[in-house]
Amino acid sequence: MLIEAGPLLKNIDTPDDLKKVSREKLHQVCDELRQYIIDIVSVHGGHFAASLGVVELSVALHYVYNTPYDQLVWDVGHQAYGHKILTGRRDAFVTNRKYHGLSGFPKRSESPYDTFGVGHSSTSISAALGMSMAAKYKGENRKSVAIIGDGSMTAGMAFEAMNHAGVADSDVLIILNDNCMSIDPNVGALKEYLTDISTSPTYNKFRDELWELMGKLPIGKTFTREMASKVEAGLKGMVSKSSNLFEALQLRYFGPIDGHNITNLVDTLRDLRDIPGPKILHILTVKGKGYELAEKDQTKWHAPGLFDKLTGEIIKKKIETPQPPKYQDVFGLTLVELAEMNPMIMGVTPAMPSGSSMKFMMEAMPDRAFDVGICEQHAVTLSAGLATQGVKAFCNIYSSFMQRAYDQVIHDVALQKLPVVFCLDRAGLVGEDGPTHHGCYDIAFFRCIPNLIIAAPMNEQELRNMMYTAQLPATDLPFVIRYPRGEGVMVDWKKPFEQLTIGQGRRLKEGKEVAILTFGHPGNNAQTAIRNLRLEGIDPAHYDMRFVKPIDEALLHEVFQNYELIVTVEDATVVGGLGSAVLEFMNEHKYHSQVRILGIPDTVVEHGSVKELQQECHYDAQAIANAVKSLLGKSVLAEG
Repeated sequence: MLIEAGPLLKNIDTPDDLKKVSREKLHQVCDELRQYIIDIVSVHGGHFAASLGVVELSVALHYVYNTPYDQLVWDVGHQAYGHKILTGRRDAFVTNRKYHGLSGFPKRSESPYDTFGVGHSSTSISAALGMSMAAKYKGENRKSVAIIGDGSMTAGMAFEAMNHAGVADSDVLIILNDNCMSIDPNVGALKEYLTDISTSPTYNKFRDELWELMGKLPIGKTFTREMASKVEAGLKGMVSKSSNLFEALQLRYFGPIDGHNITNLVDTLRDLRDIPGPKILHILTVKGKGYELAEKDQTKWHAPGLFDKLTGEIIKKKIETPQPPKYQDVFGLTLVELAEMNPMIMGVTPAMPSGSSMKFMMEAMPDRAFDVGICEQHAVTLSAGLATQGVKAFCNIYSSFMQRAYDQVIHDVALQKLPVVFCLDRAGLVGEDGPTHHGCYDIAFFRCIPNLIIAAPMNEQELRNMMYTAQLPATDLPFVIRYPRGEGVMVDWKKPFEQLTIGQGRRLKEGKEVAILTFGHPGNNAQTAIRNLRLEGIDPAHYDMRFVKPIDEALLHEVFQNYELIVTVEDATVVGGLGSAVLEFMNEHKYHSQVRILGIPDTVVEHGSVKELQQECHYDAQAIANAVKSLLGKSVLAEG
């Protein structure tokens, strides 16, 4: 299906082309850009509402600033689709998030206009400040702009960067895109603070009247700015108790202004470009702007998948037979079930109640489940504090985002042996979100920490039993459960709970010559491989390790005493994971088997479907079968 850009947009290949458009026609460019995003995403998928909300800002920034010499840093990058389309990637945008196509996030290797690779929140101010400081040191008149949402602003890193920016004597502009949303609705005191600024009628009325008056005074432009700034500063302190936080950090505060008024945005950015020093522009936008359904349900339309742009119907595959649930929903529903049994269970998630399905407990037990905002470090130490008082805190964080709280896991949880339950959603390869979101490293970076239990379920029933075991009073150490994004394998998944023996795996199948050892969901790939191999007369054994720490040494002795050829499979980096643990055991006990380790290689894996990426990384069912045949010295058909 060919998707055509509008008459103005189709002639904009670079920001230089955009600058040729008259100021009066910029609203038409915005309309065409918004429609182009709707047309592409409805057919090809991707993040949606965030980019619609910053269409006018994207156009205004590239219209006013000399990009890429002037550097724009988009926080997270969900909202950067318009930026990509305006910077030479319009025609390639149909490949967005597809295998070997454009990244769904800004990426330095993709375009000089993508000044900083992003994907995790709250990094933009630090990066833009570093660029600004470097420009000053080199004597360059280069402007740096960080575009950050109110959700990302809740993270401590953003405040650390603003605290430094205020004293660094840097020419950096921070644009606070305030739409009261991250993915789920924004929470916390900062939300209330920004709401107070944006809705204070006294302050906004006085400010507007002040600027109108300044425009009528017969005095010089520079003097007018200075005079207005001083008067406005006094006005803020007088009528709005909440308008001083940013200025207390020595950032000149401007706004709030309408983020959908393109001509006002252009005029404001031109003025701010010429004002030296660190400053913040507060703009008010609507996530999903221009698509009514997305405006009304911004969480649902954050990344809706394919949809009919006319009716708004989200297109789902027509499947007649019942399908297994998503692991995240099994987690969320099971947590409610366990919390009903155990009054000392509480839930914590950093800004992902819908994505992690913590929403089920938040709805059922709002006094026992908490969204703390984009604050992974706080989420972990909050959970540790709860644990000191006998609470079993289930702290649910995406595997990739857990990297942000590594010190807290070591210092605040593991060293004190506090029995926090970490449920790591999106472990392994996540698909189209790509390398910033793949959960590659958690096994390796957790396996080296004392006092941790690390487990992974092969199916939904195993996840339930691991959660049940983790909340029992006898489980007195931190317990990590990692599971993948997407559907499991069991339609009939809600089985009675069973207590697992910590550190004990299971032999699923005896075999001949070769043993396959798996950890977590890839065990299902191994089962498919084994079924196919048996048709060729090859009969491997299969062991589901369940725990990588403590690892089942009795089971490993059985494996090494009976099999000379061993294949390990995991959906994590092969450096430091299950395979490494097996080799360490083999060396310690002086076994001499041949071991083939399958998993995510020691390289950056880009985006694509999970199926495509597992095939690329050689741990799908066919690759497991090929590894077995290779160890047996049998011919292997080339993949792909």
